[in-house]
Amino acid sequence: MKKELFGEALGTFILTLFGTGSVAVAVLYGEYGSIFQIAIVWGVAVALAIYLTRHLCPAHLNPAVSCAMVAGGRMEGKKLLPYIVSQIAGAFVAGLVIYLLFNPSIVTYEAAKGIVRGTPESVDTARMFGEFYPNPGDASVSTVSIWLAIAAEAFGTFLLVLMIFALTEKTNGGRPSSSSAPLFIGLTVSSCICLIAPLTQAGFNPARDFGPRIVSWIFGWGSAASPDKVGGFFWVYMLGPAVGGVLSPHFFSPR
Repeated sequence: MKKELFGEALGTFILTLFGTGSVAVAVLYGEYGSIFQIAIVWGVAVALAIYLTRHLCPAHLNPAVSCAMVAGGRMEGKKLLPYIVSQIAGAFVAGLVIYLLFNPSIVTYEAAKGIVRGTPESVDTARMFGEFYPNPGDASVSTVSIWLAIAAEAFGTFLLVLMIFALTEKTNGGRPSSSSAPLFIGLTVSSCICLIAPLTQAGFNPARDFGPRIVSWIFGWGSAASPDKVGGFFWVYMLGPAVGGVLSPHFFSPR
């Protein structure tokens, strides 16, 4: 069990480090000119994290996936809470590493833009850690309600977990080899991000959101780390993906 939990923490650390790092680079340095480029980085990060850790653990690396595995009868319910804690811990450490790497650049960026950390305007930099709706980086989307945001996150996670089941179910004759499955899972992540990111920044992973968001709260963003006064952070980025993940096994039948 200890090896499994270490694997889940390590894998979640890797995917969050590379994925969140790509967002930080995009915000601070103007690199990655499109959602597609960031989505590809996230997809590669997920694939690499799975390859790195699947000899240690099932490589869920996502509380929504772990919930789906329990709902689908692939994992014992008693493992769920330890898995989720390990995944959040890995994502938190990744967020901390991103902060330590980029804080000098963040300070310079804030000074150049006249941003005071912790004010509503500092969402511009807080979005490097946790997700927000509507996406602060897309000025073309003026309004995304909490209900649309929840539905978008749930639907994106539903599609992701549905594909994970399809790609890993042994009785599915159309699945690729186990050696290439992580690549297709990564491509699924990239595709879902391209679809949903303009609305919510495309979380699909409560650990990936919550861990780095804690880091931003600790290091001065305060209320700007979760500015939604109606609990949208929880409903959209925690509950939404969990619901989408749990629904997925009920829609997948390999026969």
